[in-house]
Amino acid sequence: MADTMDLRDLAETHRGDPFGITSAAVALVDVDGLIRRWSRRAEDLLGYPASSVLGQPVASLLPGADASVSALASAQRVGEGWEGLVTVRHCAGHPVELAVRACPLPAEQGSGWLAVACEVSDARRWELDQAVLRGLLEESPIGIAVLDSELRFQWVNQVLAAMEGLPATPGGRHAATALGPVQVPSAVDWQARQALISGHATPAVEHVPPAHGRSRRDAQGHLRLRSSFPLRDDDGKTLGVCHTAVDFTAQDRARERLALVNEAAQRIGTTLDLDRTVAELAEVLVPQLADFVAIDLFQGVLAAGDLTPGPVTGGTLRRAAHVSVHKEQPEAIVAIGEPTRYPSKSPQRRCLSTGRPILDPVLNQTTWWLAGDPQRLSKLVRIGVHTHLVVPLRARGTTMGVVTLLRWDNPNPFDEDDLLLVEELVARAAVCVDNARRFVREHHAALALQTSLLPPDLPDHCAVEVAYRYLPTDAEAGVGGDWFDVIPLSGARVALVVGDVVGHGIHAAASMGRLRAAVQTLADLDLPPDELLAHVDDLVLRLADEAEAATDGPMVIGATCVYAVYDPISRKLTVARAGHPTPAIAHLSEPVELPDIPAGPPLGLGGLPFESAEIELEEGSVVALYTDGLIEASDRDVDVGFERLCFALAHPDRPLEEICDTMVRILLPDHPHDDVAFLIARTRALPPDRVASWEVPADPQAVHEARDNTVRQLAAWGLQDIAFTTELIVSELITNAITHACGPIGLRLIHERSLICEVSDASNTSPHMRRAHNTDEGGRGLFLVAQVAQRWGTRYTETGKTIWAEQQLPAKAADADCD
Repeated sequence: MADTMDLRDLAETHRGDPFGITSAAVALVDVDGLIRRWSRRAEDLLGYPASSVLGQPVASLLPGADASVSALASAQRVGEGWEGLVTVRHCAGHPVELAVRACPLPAEQGSGWLAVACEVSDARRWELDQAVLRGLLEESPIGIAVLDSELRFQWVNQVLAAMEGLPATPGGRHAATALGPVQVPSAVDWQARQALISGHATPAVEHVPPAHGRSRRDAQGHLRLRSSFPLRDDDGKTLGVCHTAVDFTAQDRARERLALVNEAAQRIGTTLDLDRTVAELAEVLVPQLADFVAIDLFQGVLAAGDLTPGPVTGGTLRRAAHVSVHKEQPEAIVAIGEPTRYPSKSPQRRCLSTGRPILDPVLNQTTWWLAGDPQRLSKLVRIGVHTHLVVPLRARGTTMGVVTLLRWDNPNPFDEDDLLLVEELVARAAVCVDNARRFVREHHAALALQTSLLPPDLPDHCAVEVAYRYLPTDAEAGVGGDWFDVIPLSGARVALVVGDVVGHGIHAAASMGRLRAAVQTLADLDLPPDELLAHVDDLVLRLADEAEAATDGPMVIGATCVYAVYDPISRKLTVARAGHPTPAIAHLSEPVELPDIPAGPPLGLGGLPFESAEIELEEGSVVALYTDGLIEASDRDVDVGFERLCFALAHPDRPLEEICDTMVRILLPDHPHDDVAFLIARTRALPPDRVASWEVPADPQAVHEARDNTVRQLAAWGLQDIAFTTELIVSELITNAITHACGPIGLRLIHERSLICEVSDASNTSPHMRRAHNTDEGGRGLFLVAQVAQRWGTRYTETGKTIWAEQQLPAKAADADCD
């Protein structure tokens, strides 16, 4: 059993080795030289079956190998291993040359020795492979590192350690235990991560800037070729990444310039942020091409305004970016964002006026003196500037600024090759700058459009006290289609609306404006919330069809919306939503509630019904309507967003503006990735003494009694000044209901900021105002009502309809508190 365990341990130790147990011929010989174990591989290699050799002396099976046997015996006596070449005879009679390794067994395991053998060709091939591997890892100029699947160093050779500045360890090789918690360099981490994600090799050329104290010969640095590829086991499982790097000199300037252009293509224009794009150009130019670079842009570019094509003779320049190899930047007289006042004869102004670059291989002091800036000249001379280059920043025929490059540490003057390279890099950057400028202009236009389409100020209403916030997203995502609204309705009611159009940009803002206008129009018809959303859904479908026809292809147009109607008389809130988050209600005496309002499909799907729910509220409750950007900010779980929303609304007795600030602080990050709009309303209740109602019999004689009741009620409210017009309205509306309608007739007066007269009946037929002819006996009632009333209309109910008319209060009563 002990012998068996030794063989297993040795097999694990030599896995993949030609001398391994699984691949080599194995024999176990006891202290008397008798064979005790004979492997299957030994049978295959020498042709002797185990039954014919077990228990036989090893010398009898290996004629001509007495010297080797004696060497084995001597090694066994001193406790050392032995290896060498042995020529033995095959069972078929021909000689076989073998490479043999033997090791003595300890006395507690019965003494003797264990021998493993393989063909000499296999042994030599293995040794060659090992030599190549050792040379590649330890002696070649290629830096090599092995990282695990978590991108941590497991093994690093001396070359890569020197390249990356890793701490040196004795022996030349860096194992994970020797390295300790060493931070993986960013270049290695980025490329290894790409290989791990893509699953294949990721070669790249990197320009390594010259180190401080470099020789003049290596003033321009050198190039480094990096490559990473995944390491997999026999089953294809990724175990880690192998990273290689090799340096080669920059003697071939064409190759170096190509690498710099390739680097610029990857680094410049990574975002549509104007400031970042300009900074990226400066970082590419220094120190690879210059010791200092200054980029000045016209004010119109920074303000995303319109520019005039062609060269420019005037205009205000502002410093957009500058980078120097000197930390103090003594040559950067102008701060970022400050105006740069180049005289008319300066190289920069001449470059802008002609549209051509200016190359000065040897700094011409006369040029700088003519620039009228001796202070700048003295600074340049003091730090040793000896050459400069000025290039216009132009794209699509428009000059946007100027780029100035200087050298002092780099001993080489700018030449024509440098000019061509700088022009190529600046031209690439100019396109990115122009794209960023156009994007900012489009973003400003979309934001201005959306802002103009949103309500400039919410109406002051007796039914609710409201506050809101609209927070547009950053420029990268673009303006969204969030909107909100507060719409006064008949009967002292008010509608609260929050919606969100799918997408970003001008199209989303324009769609938002159309939907907001549609909701306002439908709200004037006094439609129930569920019916209103159904009509808006039809509109979104039509907009999608129009967009598809205009663009000759499918175009997604959709939106979500929540529409709520609050009645301060009944203190009931009726809500319907279309794929929108449910409102939050903060009660005065109960926890914040997220009522279960039927969700409904998003607008634009069509064919599915909407449902509404009715909630009774106590006076002073706070209702919050919001877009999903509020609860889904920072990519957190939506449940966490709801919890934070409830926490922000936990004290509804606070001022609404304070509640809004709390919601922004708790729920939103500094830079939300989506537009956010929310509307909060504190409910009010109309006092019972401000409402009077009567049931009117369907008898013409009842009109007189209704007028008398109206006059008495107006006297109680102190509104005698409008008693005559109110009598006229009540008389005409009740007479019309008695004549043309059916069922019970009701009269209700509401004293709000206006006087509202409502006549209800059980008919679904709406009256229409028409111009009566001279010979007509009737038909003038609604015309008279329209003349004396500020507004009038019809709304339908479950039991019929209500015709209402509003009158403006007298001046002395108009200032009364609606509470």
